[in-house]
Amino acid sequence: MVVELISVGTELLLGNIINTNAAYLAEQCASLGLSCYYQSVVGDNAGRLGEQLQTALSRADVVILSGGLGPTQDDLTKEVAAKVIGKQLYLDENTIDRIQRYFETRGIEATENNWKQAMIPEDARVIDNDNGTAPGVIMEENGKTVILLPGPPGELVPMFEKDIRPYLAGRTNEVIYSQTVKICGVGESRVEDAIQDMIAGQSNPSIAPYAKTGEVHLRVTARAENEKGARKLVKPVIKELKARFGNDIYTTEEDTTLEKAVADLLIANDLTVSVAESCTGGMLSARLINVPGISEVYKSGYVTYSNKAKRRLIGVKKSTLDKYGAVSENVAREMAKGTAVLSKADVAVSITGIAGPDGGSEEKPVGLVYVGCFVCGTVTVRRFQFQGNRTKVRESAVSAALTLMRNCILEYYSQVTFGKK
Repeated sequence: MVVELISVGTELLLGNIINTNAAYLAEQCASLGLSCYYQSVVGDNAGRLGEQLQTALSRADVVILSGGLGPTQDDLTKEVAAKVIGKQLYLDENTIDRIQRYFETRGIEATENNWKQAMIPEDARVIDNDNGTAPGVIMEENGKTVILLPGPPGELVPMFEKDIRPYLAGRTNEVIYSQTVKICGVGESRVEDAIQDMIAGQSNPSIAPYAKTGEVHLRVTARAENEKGARKLVKPVIKELKARFGNDIYTTEEDTTLEKAVADLLIANDLTVSVAESCTGGMLSARLINVPGISEVYKSGYVTYSNKAKRRLIGVKKSTLDKYGAVSENVAREMAKGTAVLSKADVAVSITGIAGPDGGSEEKPVGLVYVGCFVCGTVTVRRFQFQGNRTKVRESAVSAALTLMRNCILEYYSQVTFGKK
């Protein structure tokens, strides 16, 4: 069964708000085994909305529209959908009562335009809104289904989960199950090259690569009669990806971020950590501190943006700064070691670089970053040359620092295991 999504609202077209509804609905429909080939955004214009709905109905079995069900004149979704389907609107008494109670319980008098929300297309199924005033609507006509949902996510999400998802589940005999393999420290082109044979021969399951800053995610998706069957199809593909990428895979859990994987590694091994940052200005600390439970191991963070701060706070030598410059392997090394000594941390990470847009030279161009990592007495430094604007360079540096930290910890424990320490 094919579903198409239409998001309604001029504010979406103008970028005033982020269209989270489309992402949520697409994910939900995929999990139900519905195929979604098109999504669109239409402003509050009756003519264009009507054209888009007619087009969607010509190629999809189910069309889900979100937004445009409110009380104002520019809320036109219900009226346009009824016209396209060929249905008249009537005043639904149950919805009138619900709207009245909604305002009474809040001690507010309902304005006249609110009753517009109680106008329902004939023969339609009304979906009560437990979190707002505009009800949802399901219309079925000539083998096609049109579903209207309110725009606010706080109303749309609970309505979908309570009523729409069970309705759609009863109309499909397949489910889609996905699992994501998350890889760090390997570029998108290298990842794709390593799985070309798997992609070329794929059918069910399928593999879809997604590039993120400093990471590549591989979403493995299978379609089957039930979730158990879909999981069974996905399992050998995940096993093969693990065999090919090894420790570069930091998780196969959807909710696990790179910083959480690093934090879990620190906590599991009872390793304390401190951070010293120059060009990233605290971004690495912020990502680590986002992880619940990090307080067990996180000791301190230093933003040593100036040379004076590098000397006074974490012990970088003036001679090192004078000879090599702040953006250098030597300074990154002393930043990491000095931070570890000062804070008495088992692990310390340093970042120093040129984020731009100014400050670069032929010898040290914008985007040059050094990352240092101290783990139990051993310091490793890596040189990176990132591309993009100032924000992109800083975000890339943080991702590289997390990856280096993870790799250095894993390397340390692999050497301990084999008796090299």
